[in-house]
Amino acid sequence: MNLLTEWERIVEAPVGDDLCTRIRRSEQALMAHHEAVLRTYGLTMTQYTVLLLLSRESDMSGAQLARRCGVTQQSMSSVLANMESKELIRREASPVHAKVQIATLTDKGRVVLDRAYQEVIVLERALTDAFTPSEHSALCELLDRATTVLIQQTRHAAGPPNA
Repeated sequence: MNLLTEWERIVEAPVGDDLCTRIRRSEQALMAHHEAVLRTYGLTMTQYTVLLLLSRESDMSGAQLARRCGVTQQSMSSVLANMESKELIRREASPVHAKVQIATLTDKGRVVLDRAYQEVIVLERALTDAFTPSEHSALCELLDRATTVLIQQTRHAAGPPNA
């Protein structure tokens, strides 16, 4: 098959058959659900993720949290200041580096996280129940494989590090 014929086939394919479109639609539906649930607790998705991370790995710096949440350090600084004012976290100077602030989950933050998590997990259970165990396992494997390809292609599109 020549390149033009392949390109024509891709262009003519219905958008509904496009894997990237389906993945994006699923991600948008997931985020819309989480945002609706979290809004009732006065949380953004990033704030919820920070609470979840701090519940699993206490004492993290803003830079660590920014990397794990996929946001800039400047954005995370604003998120953490807002969360601190709501008394969901506390920040103290690192014993190792005085200029580094270490975030810790407060009791209030843990209560808010626990309540929000109870509603967020409902969707996880509903999705799990929508598939047989073998379908669930296969879907997870396929999504992991798709994620690997997406990451590889993103690196490829970005070009060499010093290009």
